[in-house]
Parts: sequence; C-alpha cells; structure tokens
Amino acid sequence: MTPFLPSYLFTPSPNSADLPPLPFHPSFKDSLQFSSRLVADLVYKKAFIVPAAWHACVGVYFQPWLVADDVEAEAKAISETIRNAFYDAEKATWAAPAAVGDEDILVNTQFSLAYGALLLLSHTVLRLVRGRRYGICASNGSGKSTLLRAIRDGKVEGFPSQDEVKAIMVEHALQGEDAGLPIIDFIASDKKLSGIKRSVIAAQLREVGFDDEKQTNSVGSLSGGWKMKLELARAMLYKADLLLLDEPTNHLDVQSVKWLEDYLIAHDKVTVLTVSHDSGFTDNVCQEIIHYESKKLVYYPGNLSEFVKRVPSAKSYYTLAATSIKLSFPPPGSLMGVRSNTRAIMKMVNCTFTYPGRKDPSLHNVSCALSLSSRVGILGPNGAGKSTLIKLLTGETVPQEGTVYKHPSLRVGYVSQHATHHIEKHLEKTAVAYIQWRFQDGHDREMLEKATRVVSDEEKAMMEQEFVGKNGERRKIEYILGRQKLKKSLQYEVKWRGLDHKFNTWIARDELLERGFTKLVQQFDDLEASREGAGTKETSATTVRKVLEEIGLDGNIAQYNEMGGLSGGQKVKVVIAAALWNNPQVLVLDEPTNFLDREALGGLAVAIRDWAGAVLIISHNMEFVHALCPEIWNVDAGRLTQQGKVAVIEDAFADAKSKPGSRLHSNAATPAGSAGATPNASGDEKSGTKGMVSGAASPVPKKKKKLTRNQLKERDERRKARKLHWLSFGGPKPEDTDSD
Repeated sequence: MTPFLPSYLFTPSPNSADLPPLPFHPSFKDSLQFSSRLVADLVYKKAFIVPAAWHACVGVYFQPWLVADDVEAEAKAISETIRNAFYDAEKATWAAPAAVGDEDILVNTQFSLAYGALLLLSHTVLRLVRGRRYGICASNGSGKSTLLRAIRDGKVEGFPSQDEVKAIMVEHALQGEDAGLPIIDFIASDKKLSGIKRSVIAAQLREVGFDDEKQTNSVGSLSGGWKMKLELARAMLYKADLLLLDEPTNHLDVQSVKWLEDYLIAHDKVTVLTVSHDSGFTDNVCQEIIHYESKKLVYYPGNLSEFVKRVPSAKSYYTLAATSIKLSFPPPGSLMGVRSNTRAIMKMVNCTFTYPGRKDPSLHNVSCALSLSSRVGILGPNGAGKSTLIKLLTGETVPQEGTVYKHPSLRVGYVSQHATHHIEKHLEKTAVAYIQWRFQDGHDREMLEKATRVVSDEEKAMMEQEFVGKNGERRKIEYILGRQKLKKSLQYEVKWRGLDHKFNTWIARDELLERGFTKLVQQFDDLEASREGAGTKETSATTVRKVLEEIGLDGNIAQYNEMGGLSGGQKVKVVIAAALWNNPQVLVLDEPTNFLDREALGGLAVAIRDWAGAVLIISHNMEFVHALCPEIWNVDAGRLTQQGKVAVIEDAFADAKSKPGSRLHSNAATPAGSAGATPNASGDEKSGTKGMVSGAASPVPKKKKKLTRNQLKERDERRKARKLHWLSFGGPKPEDTDSD
C-alpha cells in the first residue's frame, strides 16, 4: 500500500498477512477495476512509450484518493511506476540473446518499424555481433527489405551513426547508372572513395573476379551477376562494418553463388545481415536466423536447417511444393493463321550482338525458334548472353547481324529480371493506376518504347521515298490504317500524304518491308495485336484489382499503396499481371524466382504448368526450370546449344491444317478488333488485288439443298450483322452469296 493512500481504502488479505492488502472502499474498488481494464488494453496494444496515455488510464483514477502536497505529481509517479513495470516485462520477453563471453557487440538497440500506416515491427530489439552472419526469415511483404533500407538510411531508432558503424547495402541498383563508364572509372568516380588510390581499387576488383582486361569494359555490358560483384567490391572499399545483402544470389549462377559464400565466410570481421530466398546459400552462410514473429525479431542460433527443426512451419519459405497461394493466368489469345502448335511463331536467324564498349560479341551467330507448344528453359553462367538473347527476341534491342522474325499478330508478355525495369518511372502510382495508365487506350504503351519500334533518322529518310502509281503520279505514305490477310501473308491499307481517304491503297507486306517501312509495319502490327488482346478489357479499378488479386497481390495494397513502397516480390507480381493483361501467346520470364518466396514460387510454377501458351524461362533455379521445361537452351560464351524435346517445325508462319489436340487455333480472318479499312480503298497497285484475297482454290460446288424458312431467316440475320459491321468498321464491302 502506497503511503499516500488512506488506510481505510484497504482491508488485510484474508489468505496471509504477508500478502498486499485488498481494496475495500466500493468506489475505490470500482476505480481500480476500471483502470486495470484500461491498462490491459495499453499492454495489448504495446503502447509503452507515451507516459501521458498511462497517466490518463492510471493516474487520474488514483488522484482523487491521494493524500499528498502535490497529488497530481504523485499520481503521475504512480502511473510511471506501473508503466515501467509492464515495459520491463515486455522487453524481457522479447529481448535478444544475452552476450556470451567476450562477444563484440556491434549493435544493440530497441526500435519499432513502420511503412506508412502499416506497423511492421513493434518495440523489438536488434542485436548484432561483430563478424557474425545473420539471415532474416519471414514471408513476402513482412518488411525484410524495408528493415535493411531503414538501417541503410539511418532510420532505425538508436542505431549507431555511420562514423561508429559503417553499414553498406549491397543491392541490384546499377541499372542505367553511368552505363557507359569503364568499370574501374565507375568505382574511381565515387566521391566517397576519392581518397583511395586507383591501384587499391584495381586490387579490390581483382579480388571479386574482375581481371585487368574486364576492368576496362563498360558497366552497361555487365550481366546481373557481375553487377552484384561490382557492388560488393565497392562496399568493401567503403570498409564496411555491416554488409546488408538484399537477395544477393539473384542473377548469380551456381559457381558465382559458391564464390559469394566463400567470400563472405572468409571475411570474418565483417557482420552480414542478409535477406535471401536461396535456402542453400542461407544454410551455408548464416550462423544465426532472425525470424519475424508477432511484429518482433526472434533470434535462433545456428543455420537454416537448425532453424527449421525448431520452427517447422518455416519450411514453407524454402520448399517448392504444394502451396496455399493460387495464381491464375488468363488463357492466351488465338493467333491469326496459325492452326498448329508446332509452327514457328518467333524466330532468330544467325543473330550477332555486341554491347557498346566491348570487343567480343555477347551473342554470336545464334539461331532459335519458338512455337505455341514450346516450354524452354535458358541456362548458362553469368555474362553468357542469356538476357541478351531474350532482349533480342522481344525487341528490347536490335542485333547488328542476323534477323529476328515474329508473327505479325503475336503478343509477348515479358517480365524482366529487374522488376523495376518496367515500373521504375511509375513508382508514385499504385499497381492499379499503373495498369490503367499502360492499357487505358486499348493497347500497350510500353510496346512503343522498344528499340525495334523507335524510328531512327536514317529510317525516317528511307520512309520519305515516293511510290509511283499506275498513271505515273508520285505519292508518299502518311500512315497505315488497316490490314487484312493476303494468301499466306498480309496486306496493309495505306493513307497517302495530302490525298483523301478514297485514294487509299492496299500494299503487300513484303513490298513495304523491302522498301524500308519495317518499323512502320511493326508499329501497326503491335498496335493491332495489343488491341486484339487488351482492347476488349475494361480498365476500371474493380477489374484491374481483381486481376492483380488473381496473381497473388493483396487487393488493398494493389489499389491504395504506391509501388515505390512495395516489396520486391510484390513488384514482380505487378509486372506479371501487366505482362498477362493483353492475353499474350508467349510468356517470357527472366529470373522469375528473384524476390519471390518459395510459397509464391510454388503458386507460379502451378500457374505456368496449367497455362496454354508458350513459355521461355531464364533461371538459375534448376529445380524450377527442369520441373517446367522439357526443352533447354544452353548459352555459354555467346553460343547457343539446344537439348531436350524441340517443339518447333521449321516452317515459319505458314498456314497448316489443324492437327488433333491443338491447344490454340484461329479462323484465318481479320479480327473484328482490327482497324478498319475504308470502303473506297482502290486495291494493291502491284497486284491489282481488291479486298480480301484467298490463297486457296475454291472446290467444285455441290448441289445445294433448299433452305428451310428458319434457315433463310438465320441467313438474313447474318447478312444484316455483316453489313452493320462493314458500315461501322469499313473494309471491303462483303458480298452476299448462297454459301452464307
């Protein structure tokens, strides 16, 4: 009993005289009971750091009963005593392990961590020992990378300053940064390293694998794995006390991962705090696991295997097995003129590509092809040319030699190995707003930014050439506004500069390509293909949110959180959803296992397995690739070799009769969503073709049966609908025939 409370408020304990007295006065007893309920609520909410809240819940109920010179001060003192008692009990429950022997404590601080209004960690302890290697484990979106960034930015309460503990974050952040600089000049230009001799920089680069010749290559020519090594070299030049590694094995081949493991283990004076979904790396490197539990950091001595023994539920982070996450991909769209799953729809022939600043080509004389039934895994060491191969196929870059073919109506969903490659200019948008922006006009805006679609000055000059008409008149193309099938190819309706639409002309695809209008044709093909896929989809917030939820992203996060604050795994899901929005026939995934936890990866594997389109995957995760891809392309030193079951017949883009079991098929006709041709188009000047031209001879007609009254009515309805479509969209006027 406090000496400032009158004795008449209490009665001795009936059980023992040694026990505290019990409240006796009815009103005082009611006050204590009500105050205790408020205290229980404060403890439940972990609200220990605001003394005023405790005074409002404790002190004000004691104050009327106190006998003292300053009752308010005494009431506050009682509140503080009770607050400290509960706070100490809380800290004791979740404290980090006590120091053992002569451990050199690098960091020992209590803090909370939030992102916006979302509380990630509450009143937990970060305790790190010098030279120890820690692995952080939690599910996607828990805040693992957010913790590393908070340490890097000095936003963890009580964390030592950079002068005391130099914490350096090693992440994949060299995209487009001084890409033209030689590697050694890139490091030497860092202002934080201005006092370090060039010879020291060169020696550190050699330690991580950059020989003297490679140090002269440009930063932009490096693969993702070599960029990670470059960042690691820079961190060591900073004399880091604490290395913060966010998914360090992303983009690394097996040999590079082994090198990184040995490198970190050898530097036993540097503390390592890593986030990685690579279970082998975490198991081999980490000496202690930090696990997120109920918004606390809980420490488990030992490697990952020891941790999983103590916390069996954590096994789901690292096993590619049955998963509770179900991803749903939309079915691929049909492809005009392709009636067999084994016909080539995408093809490279004798392609060679060399990055600026490099002597040797990244790819040399490479040929390959994809069909609708292809399931291809691309394997090879870092820097072998895997991502370059993908970029050439998808039109991100253009080969210096050779040719890349693509079916004119083909839609390709592409997910880069760096998720922010797609969304880095839109980080202030929500995921829903980004997809709305990208597809709001009924086509994919990103497609127009590809290198194969940007018209150079030389190509603009070629496109100024004149066409000579039948009567000797000279004309220049203004734009293409329609296309339709012509035998086994296509022809395009051309609007002439300065002439009315009634003078529009149909010109065969091959002639336009021969005359240098390749990119103009490709732009129109891309626009039409994208419109056929995305043009029929609503871009309302409700529809977009539902699509993102089907890819595994929480609906509220998709609609209300800016993408700049999403985790790496969440960004990958946004990019996958955008890639699938226009119902592509080919899905290209460059390192899809990066940033996804094993549960999400299991869901992705099931979705890919059940999807009906072609799939092309680059990954260092052998388990993932071999589970999904019967065909393997091995890329090494710029050369390509193929293994496994090849799913392509080398006859690109030709029509063929449908085969049994074909998953995708299409009627060989212009889709209704295509830009319409005008009714007064005069025909192809070369061929004299008017309207649609069939490449097949008509069979000898059989004697027709007389139509019934209902059949005649249905035929008239079809003719009426066809005429209405012609009036709405233009094109050659449809003829009414008895074969309707």
